[in-house]
Amino acid sequence: MLTLYHHPLSAFVMKVKIALHEKGLPFQAVLPNDFMMGTTQSEFIASSPRAEIPALVDGDFSLFDSTIILEYLEDKWPQPALLPVGAAERARVRMIEEVMDTQYEPNNWGQGEVLRFRRATGEQAERMVAFARANIAGLQTWLEAQLGDRTWFNGEHFGWGDVAVAPYVARSVASGQPPAPGSRLEAWFARVMARPTVAQVVEEMKQVIAAMPDMAELLAKGQVRRQYRDHRLEWMIAAGGISIVGDGLEKGNIRLSRRVGS
Repeated sequence: MLTLYHHPLSAFVMKVKIALHEKGLPFQAVLPNDFMMGTTQSEFIASSPRAEIPALVDGDFSLFDSTIILEYLEDKWPQPALLPVGAAERARVRMIEEVMDTQYEPNNWGQGEVLRFRRATGEQAERMVAFARANIAGLQTWLEAQLGDRTWFNGEHFGWGDVAVAPYVARSVASGQPPAPGSRLEAWFARVMARPTVAQVVEEMKQVIAAMPDMAELLAKGQVRRQYRDHRLEWMIAAGGISIVGDGLEKGNIRLSRRVGS
């Protein structure tokens, strides 16, 4: 059986879970030991040397990065196909995925850092949340244009493009920023949430959110070290939180990406 190193709140993980369910592939989901502190030295590191989720183990082969995992699943188990037909269409949905991973995701994450981990308060917090929400609104308008008259982001049938978009929009909905009423994106989201493979993964996310402890308290006690990397770090700086980065590094409750081979 496949092993997926995961966390239910990770949209990168959610993409992979939806794809696994769509392809009817059984898997066991494993939360890495000490993942919240970033100190895990388990078999997870052998599968994901950057100590990032998701990572997938298939027998004696392991791989990491959500996009690479989706490509692996499509190559090894091509049916049912998630990628659309034709080079241009495949490139189109891959570009949508890239925008979601690198531009959309940091805004969801950044709001969490401010609102759940209380990295900022007062006017600074208000500015940072407003920055995130304005970005998400703009990206949802962009998604509306990408969807156009299509039933699915993938085209006539559900697939890769929808897998790439659904987790991120679901996270925004959970934080109170759904698609605009009456929009094509709102209608798409209703369709995608009616799909059992998506609904199951989103429900897992909601259950974890509902049961979350006071994350700011855990942060203050030194029981959590958040990973600031690439687009997330860029977001934090652009949102006006460079002082947060410095403070977190000084206090040791922020960690940067683990170097491969270290």
